[in-house]
Amino acid sequence: MQSSILTSAGYRKDVNPNNGSDFSLEELQDIVGGYIEIVRLSSTQLMVINEEGKIHNLPINTNATLLYIMATGRKDTIVGDVLICETNKIK
Repeated sequence: MQSSILTSAGYRKDVNPNNGSDFSLEELQDIVGGYIEIVRLSSTQLMVINEEGKIHNLPINTNATLLYIMATGRKDTIVGDVLICETNKIK
């Protein structure tokens, strides 16, 4: 699976870690624009979101929200840009 950024504007961009194997904390913070929170979507897939996104009134990310609801069965709203990646891409 390719790692992807899902933007709140509705775009998807494939990305790779700078070191070729796993994302650094700095890379993750740059992607989400602040402190990170990791949300498990499945045993092999994660979503990295901005931990304070709702506090900072980031825009709703419709695609990430739908993915979250489908994967977890829980209703919540995901805001801001997010990273979707395999669990082994974050250490």
